[in-house]
Amino acid sequence: MKPMGSQTNVRFMPRIFFILIVLNSLQSFAQQNTSNYDHVFVDNIRSVKFHMNGDMLSFPIIELNSNMELLLSFDDLNEDVADYIYTLTLCNADWSLTDMDELDYLEGYNGIRISGYEYSYNTLKNYTHFELSLPNDDVRWLVSGNYVLDVYEDNEEQTLVITRRFMVVEPIMATLPQMVFPSIVSKYKTHHEIDFTVNHKGVEINNPRKNLSATVLQNGRWDNALTGLKPVYIKGYDLIFDFQDKVIFPAGKEFRYLDIRTFRYLNEKIVDIYRSDEIYDVMMFKEEPRVFKNFQSYKDINGNFLIELKEDKNPDLESEYASVFFSLGVSQEYFDSEVYIFGKLTDWQLKKEFKLAYNPNVSAYVGRALLKQGYYNYYYVEVPAESTTFNHESIEGNWHQTENKYTVLVYYRPFGARHDRLVSTRTISSSY
Repeated sequence: MKPMGSQTNVRFMPRIFFILIVLNSLQSFAQQNTSNYDHVFVDNIRSVKFHMNGDMLSFPIIELNSNMELLLSFDDLNEDVADYIYTLTLCNADWSLTDMDELDYLEGYNGIRISGYEYSYNTLKNYTHFELSLPNDDVRWLVSGNYVLDVYEDNEEQTLVITRRFMVVEPIMATLPQMVFPSIVSKYKTHHEIDFTVNHKGVEINNPRKNLSATVLQNGRWDNALTGLKPVYIKGYDLIFDFQDKVIFPAGKEFRYLDIRTFRYLNEKIVDIYRSDEIYDVMMFKEEPRVFKNFQSYKDINGNFLIELKEDKNPDLESEYASVFFSLGVSQEYFDSEVYIFGKLTDWQLKKEFKLAYNPNVSAYVGRALLKQGYYNYYYVEVPAESTTFNHESIEGNWHQTENKYTVLVYYRPFGARHDRLVSTRTISSSY
């Protein structure tokens, strides 16, 4: 591993000034290069997970001044071990960068190397597994709000490889959300609508509609988040967010699933498994659109994925990578549209690797994706040609009995403040 940097020409500089120069340069670097959304920028980085330590399905929200930890993990498939450094950047409620000095929201050092890594073993495909806990002895946050974690390869270009959003909350207000019947009758069987109330007793707010806003997420997704919501009514300390047909989401259906936690035997989704000298190939049964099929209720993980093994092994280091063959059977190609696999495994984005191609010989959209052993949820989505918009409805359909998780985030910016504080969060299930 190469050193993080040289102190040539600064040996006589007082230590405090040297630290300030390093911090300022890192802050400037982060502001120029940070991308404020979840993304993986290079092909060799795989299986990125970011969650509360101990709960792989949790959303990355951590309480200010608590003993909680966030855990970032990822694999590097390159043979040579690289140095990776990370930076933390404070953002506003809309994920724009704040104009605050880094020293005002972080304590410690930004731009530290990720030192926690181990090599895979007993695997056909070798990889290096990295882990980072936050906060740690090197850095901790001082204020609540939205943050972006950027991971760079410490090469000459300082290549940005991973970005992840997370939130730090100071729970000084209380949020009470509830599922309600959609206000539009035609959406009763296809959508979920949420109302909620924010109680700010103990916090004086002079202008709630100006100083406070809310965001609502479905299953932790930011691609369809409803943001910038303002209270409709004010009743004492209660700020009431009771809209008509505004905080509403297509319900979807329970996510499809793929279980590749073992290669010792097949399951109801897998036709066959082949092993070569380099990798496993997993052939799935042909699947069908569900838009006109009856709703089936089963427990899913709301589009997320888990890295797991059924054998008594270390899943982080002994899980194999597999080339998984997906197939969606349709009688003819969709007109002027494309089909993608979509879910947390794609960062809730349309990625070229997960784009399927129509094969008329088998009357299906087909494609392959490289996945680490585990349990995955996903949808098939239809995307109009040369468009970034998409929908799952034409392939998967919607049904009101589908179980989804909805998270309400409440932001508060007092008069004269320089950033949006995250003052309340609450997650509920549509089934309760």
